Amino acid sequence: MPVAIDLHCHSTFSDGALSPEALVAYAAERGVKVLALTDHDEVGGLARARQAAQQHGITLINGVEISVTWKKRTIHVVGLRIDAENAAMRQVFEGVRLAREARAFEMSQGLAKVGFADVYAGAKALAGNSILTRSHLAQYLVNAGHVKNVKTVFKKYLVKGKPGFVDHEWMALPEAIHLIQQSGGVAVLAHPGRYDLGMINLHLLLNEFRDCGGVGIEVVTGSHQPPQFVQFAKLAHRFGLKASQGSDYHGPGMSFIGMGQLPDLPHGCEPLWRDWPEADFLQ
Repeated sequence: MPVAIDLHCHSTFSDGALSPEALVAYAAERGVKVLALTDHDEVGGLARARQAAQQHGITLINGVEISVTWKKRTIHVVGLRIDAENAAMRQVFEGVRLAREARAFEMSQGLAKVGFADVYAGAKALAGNSILTRSHLAQYLVNAGHVKNVKTVFKKYLVKGKPGFVDHEWMALPEAIHLIQQSGGVAVLAHPGRYDLGMINLHLLLNEFRDCGGVGIEVVTGSHQPPQFVQFAKLAHRFGLKASQGSDYHGPGMSFIGMGQLPDLPHGCEPLWRDWPEADFLQ
């Protein structure tokens, strides 16, 4: 029986492989009833996703995934039930778009030094009007036959210490949470098991996240292994955070898990959506 709610996925408006319409259709096929589209620093795909959701009988939750710099590390905060037309949010995201473009150009220069030409132009062509991400650079290298798959591109060329890595100072954690709250949304810490913080820093992050107004934490996600479901369920309870779940689906061959394949939240979790009118039928 597929899990009927998925609160984290991506379309072609950021680094996903499927258009908002195709993504919604796939979610419906997999049995998802409540879906949040959470593109990176981008809300442009939500209107199209909402129209498709109406056609497929799915309830769409407006979402976004914001990149944050915390203690010189990049973490992600998901905003759910946001106002996609919020002027302050759209202005901030336009600035992020420009910063991502500049970063991608600098990364392409590093890749050129190790023999990969025209990466920026190729990635831009792949991205089209969507926000330009590292995944577009990686996909171009794969499409051009330079590297066998996206995972290898990141491992060999785009992480710290590799030729295509460019550090970047993203939004501060309090600023990101405030932006989400200002637009009427709730802030959720995305896939916390991915950050390799160590226990002390993880606890510091959860404390600060909660104290700044963060509401939830992704307990069940495509980035976590089963033991981590239990680990983060306990941490959610300890830090007074509600539990969320999402596949973090990016498209065929790009994600660890497909929509509708997530297990239920561990026993004892307080679901983030418990009081949402959009999810009444899931109770």
